[in-house]
Amino acid sequence: MVKIFCDIKKCLGCRTCELACAIEHTQAKELFKALQEENLPQARIENEKIMINNFSFSLTCQHCEDAPCVNACISGAMFKDEKTGETKCDTDKCVGCWMCIMVCPFGIIKQGKKNAVKCDLCPEREDFACVASCPTKALFGGTREEFQNKLNNSTTQ
Repeated sequence: MVKIFCDIKKCLGCRTCELACAIEHTQAKELFKALQEENLPQARIENEKIMINNFSFSLTCQHCEDAPCVNACISGAMFKDEKTGETKCDTDKCVGCWMCIMVCPFGIIKQGKKNAVKCDLCPEREDFACVASCPTKALFGGTREEFQNKLNNSTTQ
């Protein structure tokens, strides 16, 4: 299962990923034009800062195997893609009950204007907007094993 991972040793907390994600999910796909759209840009990724250890990390939908949001969704809008394992939201079916938001263990599903908003893994792109925009290459799109290999290879060099 492909997901977005964050190497916390490289994350600066600059929030470039949030901005890139928000812009990617607009009609204009450009910052200044997007700000003129009726629905303002909304990121599907969040950058968090942990003050105790003073580190940042970006967090997005983890596409849980047994996704609580899917189980809690009263309209059937949240579902698992059988081919990819991705957790998706059918915005046409979403009734805005926000149960998915309440049960998400990562707190990453957000309330949109009329429906739930979550990471959709940029289906119109070959890469991921957040990953492509990260200036320190802290974000990685791939499987858990690929990410672990990347981390292991970076520590041995």
